[in-house]
Amino acid sequence: MECGDLSALWSVATCRDRVELSLFKECGAKPQRPKRRLVAALQGVDRLFRGSFNNYGSNSRFTELFRRDERNPILTGADWPYPVNSVFNPGAVRLADGQTLLLARAEDRTGISHLTAARSQDGVTNWQIDPQPTLAPDPANYPEEEWGVEDARIVYLPELEQHAVTYTAYSARGPLVSLALTRDFKTFERRGMIMEPEDKDAAFFPRRIGGKWALIHRPVTPGSSADICLSFSTDLKHWGNRTLLLESRRGNWWDANKIGLCSPPIETREGWLITYHGVRVTVAGVIYRVGLALLDLEDPTRVIRRGDEWVMSPREEYEIIGDVGYVVFPCGQVVDEATGEIRLYYGAADSSIALAYGNINEVLDWLMKK
Repeated sequence: MECGDLSALWSVATCRDRVELSLFKECGAKPQRPKRRLVAALQGVDRLFRGSFNNYGSNSRFTELFRRDERNPILTGADWPYPVNSVFNPGAVRLADGQTLLLARAEDRTGISHLTAARSQDGVTNWQIDPQPTLAPDPANYPEEEWGVEDARIVYLPELEQHAVTYTAYSARGPLVSLALTRDFKTFERRGMIMEPEDKDAAFFPRRIGGKWALIHRPVTPGSSADICLSFSTDLKHWGNRTLLLESRRGNWWDANKIGLCSPPIETREGWLITYHGVRVTVAGVIYRVGLALLDLEDPTRVIRRGDEWVMSPREEYEIIGDVGYVVFPCGQVVDEATGEIRLYYGAADSSIALAYGNINEVLDWLMKK
């Protein structure tokens, strides 16, 4: 960009944690009216920056499987009744009274995360948020929670008449999977660690399979890729029979080298429908996207279908700019069994909570044609 005697090169540098605007000036002869020229340059980079989001707009020639709510983001830290840095990655469930409950990850101003419940009659507006953390770290009794609790997934277990909340506990040992049971999201029966570190992104199936509880999770060992596994238990405490379920791909794939479960599995006529995230590593940082897979109803170790393409990718400003940019990260959904509508709740750029709508029939049709 040239401004007479003043040459200004503006670059929009996007990285994992922030979007930086950098100005590099190369001066020749003494510039005239530098203030006016600087204003013009600022206006130019503003147009450039705003225009960059057009690259991620939806294509009207194709139908998106998941359509964003126009009111997004539906929850931010500004909605919280106490000071927080950010809210994101909520677990979700429909309660017996018809309300939607989100168990959101809230990062406080120390950098430590806890879980807070938000309730809404329509699942979109008028959220009633607990006035204090609903499930806070308890390192005195659970030292694995020293650095916080994160990214809950919620599954109702009819056999126990309780909700199972699996979440990531974080400490110097690394991330691991912990479990708490609850009937009312006010009191919790904490079961503690159920998967050793490093492990996360875990959720139950809502019923026993072959007489055993089944848990999807993402263990990582040194030097290995991050793949999705399935383990089984008779008592929700001792787990075994670990099976590789979905392997991360290699090369330039959108889900190369690192994947993990998003929301809990959904039981459908064709099989267990799961959403999972894939992490694309680029020279500018990482991109978290969402894909789909379908597992056999009676033998979920068997993958019936796995989509090659992602079905949701960061494109909106609130998904691109935040504490961790270029991230869409669902941890929960609510399904309308009558209509097949899926309300997918997701964290956007590790900074806010957003909502997208899909339909089970459309998703299954897409997957079965792959």
